[in-house]
This record gives sequence, C-alpha cells and structure tokens, in this order.
Amino acid sequence: MLEGPQQLVIPTPPGGTPFASIAQAGPLITDPEGNVIEGVNPDLRGLLDQVSNQNLVGYVQTLQGFNTRNTYSVMDQEGLGIGAARRWIFNEFIRVGNGRLLVEVDEFPVNQGGVVYNQQNIVATLQGSGAHPGVIVVAAHYDSRSIDPLNGSSFAPGANDNGSGVAALLETARVLSAREWNQTIIFVAFAAEEQNRLGSTHFVTERLLQGWRIDGMMSLDIVGGRPGIPQSVRLFSPGPDGSPPRQFARYMNFVGNLYLPQFPYTMIDAEDRDGRYSDHISFLQAGIPAVRVTESQEDPNRQHNSGDTAEWIDYNYLRQVTQLTIAMLGNAAGGPAQPVAPSLSPMSEPGSFILTWIPDSNAAGYAISFRPVGAAEHPQFRYVNSGDAGNVAITGLDPAVQYAVSIAGLDGNGRIGLFSTEILTP
Repeated sequence: MLEGPQQLVIPTPPGGTPFASIAQAGPLITDPEGNVIEGVNPDLRGLLDQVSNQNLVGYVQTLQGFNTRNTYSVMDQEGLGIGAARRWIFNEFIRVGNGRLLVEVDEFPVNQGGVVYNQQNIVATLQGSGAHPGVIVVAAHYDSRSIDPLNGSSFAPGANDNGSGVAALLETARVLSAREWNQTIIFVAFAAEEQNRLGSTHFVTERLLQGWRIDGMMSLDIVGGRPGIPQSVRLFSPGPDGSPPRQFARYMNFVGNLYLPQFPYTMIDAEDRDGRYSDHISFLQAGIPAVRVTESQEDPNRQHNSGDTAEWIDYNYLRQVTQLTIAMLGNAAGGPAQPVAPSLSPMSEPGSFILTWIPDSNAAGYAISFRPVGAAEHPQFRYVNSGDAGNVAITGLDPAVQYAVSIAGLDGNGRIGLFSTEILTP
C-alpha cells in the first residue's frame, strides 16, 4: 500500500462545487507512469452533462399523448393506447441507440376475466465488450392506470407514474450508447407493472431459466419530482445489514456522492413504501440485488388519476435522477468486474488481518471497505495498487468493532466497479 501523507488538488468546475475523488478517502492509487487515478472519470462526467431537459420533456409529453397506457387499452390503433406506446418505445430505443442497442420484445399473456391481453416488455441490450458473465438491469414500467385499474379507456396520462421513469430510461440509453462498456447493460420498459408486476415477473423467470447472471437491478419509478420538494431521491433496499440489495444501494450511494453530491440518495431500509411495490420486487424475490429509485416526496393526489400530467414535473429534478443513473451504470459497467469476496485471516496483533483474493488483470487497483457492522454507508477506503493486490495486510482497525469487509476493482481512469459480497471479521 502507498504510505505517507499525500494530497490531490481537484479542480473546481463551473458553479463552484468541487468534484469529489475516491483518492480523497485514503492513500492514492497511481498508474504505472505515476499519474493519480481520480475518483471522477472525466469522460463519464462529460456524459452527465449531455443529459437533455428537452429530451426528457419530449418523452414525457409523448407518453402522456397516448391518452392511456392501461394494460387493457387498445393495442392496434396508432397514437392511442398501450399498443401504440410500446411501438413508440421500441422505435425510440432503436433511434437513440447509436447502432449499439439490440432491441427486442418480450411477450407474455395477461388473462383478465377469461380474456387474454398479449403484453410486451421492450428490452434493449447494450452489449459489453468484456468477458464478464453478469449483466446490470435498469428498468421502468411504461403502463399507466386510472383509479379503476381495469379501465382501458379513461384518460390515464401517467406522466410521473411512470412516464418520468421511461423518460430517464430512454435518455440514459441514449447517452450511454455513445460509448462501449465492459459489462452488458439491459434497459427494460416493463408492461403490466400495475397488475402486480406481471411483466417483470415474466422477464425474471425467463432469464433465470436461460441461465442469466444479473449482478444488480434498479427500478426507476415516479422520479419526476416537482418544484419545492427536497433535492434528493429515495433509494429503497431491504435488509438485513449485509444483504446484497443493501450492498448494491451502498455502492450507488457512494458513486452518487462522487458525481452529484448536491443531489444525494436517501437510503431507506425497506423493500418499498408501505403497501406499494415496483418491478424491483420481482428481482428481489428471485434473490437478485435490486433497488427502487423514487422521488423524495410524493404527491398521492396526482397518482393513478387524470391529474398526473406533464406540466407538474420538475425536469431539472428528473435530469439529475437521470445523471445519477448514468453515473452508477458508467462505473459499474465501465470499471472492472465485480470480484469474488476475499478471504480474511486474523493476524496476531488485534485489529490486523490478511486479505487474499485473485486479482483481475483489468484492475489498476482495489478499494477495500472495512465497514463497521450496522453502518449505513461505506467508510473511508484503504487502497492497493494492482502490483500489491491479492495478498494484503491491513492493520490499525479497532479490535472491539466487527467489520463487514468487501473489495471493488478500480480501472486506470478513476472508475470503480461493483463491490464484492461482504465477509465479517471474527
């Protein structure tokens, strides 16, 4: 490990808020030429600036313009109903995909009162260039409903629930499709979420039967905000403390604080709001780390009714949600693959341990997290360069504290991959 006091000067961007850096949290990582690896990747930071308010407004208004996207609405009319909405989403993924998105339909039946409604999830795959077997899923449901969930003709604009999530999904796909990434990202617009997650349940079941490995999933659901609410976003992930969903949420929180410290996550230890659900629960029930992202403060008077219209959304808020999503995916899919948890052996000196693991040849270094059990967030990290990785002595920990230990790979450009699962100190 690098020793001694070291300092990194981070330039202040326009607006005056300094960029955070992984390197500020502990000893610095350097590449073979001695250059500091910063915690904010400049190219990824530039991609965040490409998120367009105009695009987000246009997406939400277009989705509202279908009058209703109810599961039981018409499927064969142009410009009206869920059938027109899904055809538009399919074509929009192709349009924004820069030739890199493979867009498919995932069809499943919905049986209501003996009548079968054939529904479709829209799946867009941004194929990774690396050999990592896992994928990361980001999703938003595109169906809407009025007070009566079976009413397929009443006006159900669903601008915030969940045109906002679909808008963020499409804009994230557009921005990320401008680059190649190591790991495959799957963008999914789910149908029939309002019917107890039928679309996502079908998707998860089919993919697991096909042998997919899903490293993490985030559901963007009601993320439009409105003027005056707290400038933060809620991140729902269920415990216990060391559960994979909580570990995934901690990673998202860490990356979000690096790239958008002015728009933080509020981490909530729960599956979702009381009595509510979103598509991430279908993944949680299959044992996949999954979280729900939703606005900081909801307005229940504008949900599942004709009042959920585009003019009530705060598009600057929605833009920041989209930027958080891009920052997370750009690190998780752009950094080294998620490592296997290290082995941990106590040394004779209390508070000292030997960590061993098989290093990834694509990693320039590793961040090591010794999180006190019960702490909501990652503490300051210890760092090792690639040449020292795989067999590391850690000293100076409080022997009276039990720690949850995990590692994450860093690339040579400041991106940090997903953390391993945690192991506990004795």
